[in-house]
Amino acid sequence: MDRITSAIPEAGPADTAALREIDADELARYVLDSRNPWWRRRRCAEALFKRVPEARVPGLLDRVRDPRESTDVRLALLDVLGHREELLPWLLHDDQRGNTAFRWRGAILKARGEAGDLTAAAELSTLAFDQWRRNRAKGRAGLDALVERHGVAAVDRLLGDRPEDRAFRVLMRHRAGEDITPALADPDVGVAYEAYSLTWDDEALRAFARDAPTVEGALWAALGLYDVTDDLDEIRAIDEALGRPRVEVKGLDAEIRAAIVHQYVPECEVRTDPRWRMEALLTEPPPPTDVEGQLRRASDALARAGQSPEPPVHCGEDYGQGTGTYHVIRCAGGTVLVSMLGRFVTGSDEATRVRAPLEAAGFRWIDDDLGAIIVDGLCVYWFGTRDPINVRTLLFYWQD
Repeated sequence: MDRITSAIPEAGPADTAALREIDADELARYVLDSRNPWWRRRRCAEALFKRVPEARVPGLLDRVRDPRESTDVRLALLDVLGHREELLPWLLHDDQRGNTAFRWRGAILKARGEAGDLTAAAELSTLAFDQWRRNRAKGRAGLDALVERHGVAAVDRLLGDRPEDRAFRVLMRHRAGEDITPALADPDVGVAYEAYSLTWDDEALRAFARDAPTVEGALWAALGLYDVTDDLDEIRAIDEALGRPRVEVKGLDAEIRAAIVHQYVPECEVRTDPRWRMEALLTEPPPPTDVEGQLRRASDALARAGQSPEPPVHCGEDYGQGTGTYHVIRCAGGTVLVSMLGRFVTGSDEATRVRAPLEAAGFRWIDDDLGAIIVDGLCVYWFGTRDPINVRTLLFYWQD
């Protein structure tokens, strides 16, 4: 078995350390030979990072530009060779500038930045502010390359006053050692979060929490201060001084609110309102749910009502993949969902024959009106979206 095959025995993960020990020219020749499996060629291309033999550059660039080549190999080579200025004419061609295909747009923009194309600055700024982590990484890398080549001022002149442009300036000021606490009061949640994630000066945060021009700015400062000091009493005092600001959601009662807050806020998305973060920090979580006991009670109640319940099945098992926060009980009256976040149940049929026995057993039925309430300001990932979602989805959550 040759060394490349040994390092990449099958499609999937490779022995990257072993690949880095292989002569770069050997790797490049392997990539250029289209008779080799694309998945090995891709890994060999990745292993050429910062050590592409100059004599092989023209041939490898041809592979990047060749639409007949494997997409994975092309993208791997673009990541390695995107900084080459001789690739710019191809990158700037209308076919590439307008390429919005999954994986390509970010890769092309990153390469334009690495090749020094200042005209990509605004699009890279947007990409660096994207909700998808992999897109943010590409946007940030492209902007960093432009800054390194042309300087901050040259890049900044090409940007406007969009939230993503303000986020770029926050990062640049931070790197320059300047005070970025004023950005905690930015009207855009994403920009404020950027400043929050970068500020670790407890005195600066404490001062801004006291004098912030907005409640949101003071809350971000308090949250940052807690990250630094772990002093919950100080944070509670700031919250009290602000009047304990909370997101008001009409129809959302304390029981459901507590279940949702303590399940989702700790892992919420960037654009979540800081009021939710503060509420999760300063309120007691509900008692842990006795999931097994709850399922027994639900099954027994349905059985007593003559509904012939089947054994409970976790939603992930029911779908055959994924995970979530509820179990499924199928019975004569329909399908019942039993939440793991509290005494909440719902189902496909709200007939008395299913709902009444469950409510008599102490469960709380989540009807259509209650389930449809959108929990404003709390951003939760759900099938590619990162926006506020409704009560039913949160209490009975499944994600592939």
